[in-house]
Amino acid sequence: MKKHLFQLLGLVALALLTQTAQAQNTAQKAPWKEMKEFHEVMSVTFHSAEEKNFAPLKEKSGLLVERAMAWKKSTIPAGFKPELTAQVLKRLVKECKKVDKMVKKGKSDEELMKGINAAHDVFHEIVGKCRE
Repeated sequence: MKKHLFQLLGLVALALLTQTAQAQNTAQKAPWKEMKEFHEVMSVTFHSAEEKNFAPLKEKSGLLVERAMAWKKSTIPAGFKPELTAQVLKRLVKECKKVDKMVKKGKSDEELMKGINAAHDVFHEIVGKCRE
């Protein structure tokens, strides 16, 4: 009798652990529309700048700010650390605004690269460190 009870308890525990792991995995992969929309602009501007093509950055720096601000205002989905994510999104907006200001002031490509690198690094903080 005890043997069957322990087997039953073990199966229930295993089922609960599996269900919890699946729920966490789903939450971590939950789509975040504003993150995707920001990434579309960041990807084009950053990777072009890496190739010494600063035209996309110069053309889209204002859009980068708009998308960062929209992302910051959006609801943080499950799978992200809410307080940390909010703090890092605030920094992302600040870095994107710096880049936009640099573009508008006609800063050198070297300075623009430093600026977009800083914004890109903050983006990767959200994608990496802010996940639960």
